[in-house]
Amino acid sequence: MVLFLMIACNDDSDKQSAASDKKTDIPEALQKLIIKQSQYPDSMGLRLQLIDAYDSIGDYQIALGQMDSLLLKDSLNYGLWYRKALLQENAKDTTGALKSYKYAIRVYPSPDALLAAANLLAEQKNPLSLDLCRQVAKLRMGREYAAHCFFISGVYYARIGDNKNALLSFNRCIYNDMYYMEAYMEKGFIYFDSKKMTEAVQVFQSVITLKNTYPDGYYWLAKCDEVLNNRIDAIANYQKAITLNPKLIEAGEALKRLSPK
Repeated sequence: MVLFLMIACNDDSDKQSAASDKKTDIPEALQKLIIKQSQYPDSMGLRLQLIDAYDSIGDYQIALGQMDSLLLKDSLNYGLWYRKALLQENAKDTTGALKSYKYAIRVYPSPDALLAAANLLAEQKNPLSLDLCRQVAKLRMGREYAAHCFFISGVYYARIGDNKNALLSFNRCIYNDMYYMEAYMEKGFIYFDSKKMTEAVQVFQSVITLKNTYPDGYYWLAKCDEVLNNRIDAIANYQKAITLNPKLIEAGEALKRLSPK
C-alpha cells in the first residue's frame, strides 16, 4: 500500500512537471490571452483573438475546438464558418474546409467564400470550380476579382491537362493584374513540364523582372538553366533564391550538386 502511494505520488509529480513544461512552451502573450478570456468567457472578440493565437502557433485542434464552441451558439454566422474553413485549410483538412465553406455560402454567398471553395475544388479537378468562378464573374466586382476567377479557372484546366485553356486563363488573369505572380508561375510550370524551355525561361524572367524579391522565380529560372546546361547561371539563380528564402531546401541541395567539389 505504501509502495502504491509512493508510485502514485511520483506519477502525479511527473504529470505536474510535464504540465509545467508544456505551459512554459506557450508564448507569454497567449498565456495572458487565455487568462483574460477566462475572465470574460462571453466575449466573442477575445475568443476570436484566442483562436487566431492558436492558429499562429499551429495548434489547430484547440483553435477548431474554440471555433466549434462559438458555432454552437451562433450556427448562422457566416463569418464564423468562413474563419473555420480558413483554419481547416491551414490544418490541411481540405474536406473539412470545403464543408465549412459550403455552410458559409449557404448563409451568405460572398465572392470571397465562393472563390476560396473554387480554389480548393480546382486543385481536386472538380469542374464545380468553374461554375463558382462564373458565379463570381457575374457579380462584376472589378478587375481584382476577375483576375482571381481567371486564375482559378486556369488552375482547374492545368490540373486536368488542358494546357491550351489553362494558358488562356492565366493570360486573362495577368491582363487584369500584371503583378499576379502565381499566374506567371503556373504558366512557367506548364512550359517547363512540356519541355518548352525557351518559353519557360521567358516567363520566369518576367517574374523576377516584375518582382526581383520573388524567390520562386529565381529557383525555377535556375531549374531551366540547369536543363539547358547553363551551370554558372543556374548556380547564381539558386544562390539568389536561397538568399531570399533560406527555407528553399531544394535550392540548397541543387547548389551542393552543382558546386565544384
